[in-house]
Amino acid sequence: MTVEYVDAGEAINQSALSPIPGTAPAVTTDVDYNRLLNARAESHNWLTYYGAYDGKRYSLLDQINTENVKRIGPAWVFQAGASGHMAGASTYAFEACPLVVDGVMYVTGWDGWFWALDAKTGQQLWRYKHAVPFDVSLCCGNVNRGCAVADGKVFFVTPNAHLLALDASNGEMVWEKTIGDVRAGESASLAPLVVKNTLITGSAGGEFGVRGHIDCWDLKTGEHLWRTYTVPKPGEPGSETWPADGEAWQRGGANHWVTGTYDPELNLYYAGTGNPAPDFDGAVREGDNLYTDSVVALDVDTGEIKWHYQFTPHDLWDYDSTMEMTLFERDGKKLLGHFDKNGYFFVLDRTNGELQHVTPFVDRIDWGVITRDGKVTPRKYPDKEGEPVHFYPGPAGAKEWTHAAYSPKTDMFYVPVADVGATATRRRREFREGIPYWGAAVQVDIDDMAGSVSAFDSHGEEKWRWRLDYPMAASVLATAGDLVFAGTPTGEFAALDANTGEKLWEFNCGSGHHGSCSTYSVDGKQYVVVPVGWGGWLEGILPGMLGAGHGSALIAFTLPD
Repeated sequence: MTVEYVDAGEAINQSALSPIPGTAPAVTTDVDYNRLLNARAESHNWLTYYGAYDGKRYSLLDQINTENVKRIGPAWVFQAGASGHMAGASTYAFEACPLVVDGVMYVTGWDGWFWALDAKTGQQLWRYKHAVPFDVSLCCGNVNRGCAVADGKVFFVTPNAHLLALDASNGEMVWEKTIGDVRAGESASLAPLVVKNTLITGSAGGEFGVRGHIDCWDLKTGEHLWRTYTVPKPGEPGSETWPADGEAWQRGGANHWVTGTYDPELNLYYAGTGNPAPDFDGAVREGDNLYTDSVVALDVDTGEIKWHYQFTPHDLWDYDSTMEMTLFERDGKKLLGHFDKNGYFFVLDRTNGELQHVTPFVDRIDWGVITRDGKVTPRKYPDKEGEPVHFYPGPAGAKEWTHAAYSPKTDMFYVPVADVGATATRRRREFREGIPYWGAAVQVDIDDMAGSVSAFDSHGEEKWRWRLDYPMAASVLATAGDLVFAGTPTGEFAALDANTGEKLWEFNCGSGHHGSCSTYSVDGKQYVVVPVGWGGWLEGILPGMLGAGHGSALIAFTLPD
């Protein structure tokens, strides 16, 4: 483990000199639960993963707007770079969402990297590198999606399933905990979420046949407070949806590998869960397989599951439901919106999980049909050993993990859409700990594909569509300036009119986008920052672009002085 500090432009190695205190301003000392509850009101900051607990990825900043966005340009570029041995070297990608607190930016990278930057200039203040074994099993790709800040510390997870707390002013480790079993194939990639005086994390590794779990930790000490498994053991509610004999439930998947959202009034954490294991081969796990491909609403104080909704029962297509659960209100009701891999947009009552309505959001869906009352009828799936079956959407889904945004100003969701199919050929694989537990050979289409940023109102009616030749693979951002920002696989970073979808501005960043942009302001000047770096699980999203350059940069844009 090496911590490096930067002062007046000079790097100082900890092994040679003692740490220099105050290298970064102590801006996170008074970041607490009350500030996080009102994060959106601090529009100059981006305090938590989605910008606020509700998952809307919406900012009140409007200095950059539809009238002047065509004038923005790069303010600074931070090149992260990649060097030395790393786990899954061909799969690293810049999937993070930068956080900003009063002029200081905190951003995670692949392979255990963490940087603190001056948000106005991009100058590195300090950096941290966690020692990740280069031969560690990874599901899926050497990636990290972000961090959390509070109580003078920054928190993030590592590919070898560790949770770290660092001093936010100098990068020194405060405490470290192990949150998963790397020998079994567990890893971690999500941004932790601070709730009250605790921190919530989830595990990755469903493709290795692990049992998913969600964990809660004390913010100050790292003490483990509770764990909720997302596959029930025999005798627990939901266990009847797994085979009564055998050990299928012990390796059932359902990992929570993307940050959830939180309703403080209901005291509920909404966690999306991943696919069952093995993927595609349902014969070894008869039943609906709860709580895979679901949203589970957890009491944050105890971890108790208060309700659940399963989007794809008995998944045979690798349709994880880990993506954001966006919280919004309509006609006095507390609702939750979710765009699922299976191609359908669900709206639930978030107080009890009751379905309000469901509508398709992508053109091609032939795996099955979901009616407006939620009934699921499968149509095409890999049923017979060795017999190829083609279906839409493919295993990357009609939308990958990358996030939609919701603007209360327009009452529209903006979703990054992937319209691409795949062929799966079922093959039986015996379970071996630490070895990928896939139930099929899968080939994603390399032609006849499309993508878009599509706008839907909260009832599921499409309002406009910005079309692309490639599936979208990056999160979008909405602002009060009536703008939607989106990055493409071919490198363009675009600003769209939130009301019409018209492209107003574009900049080619030199590498594909597979992360989450954010916005902030320093000294009254608004910036939009985007991580640029192509990689991750590309064979499942866009195999035709496997050879494209990785890239590893943060680029901040602003208006000219």
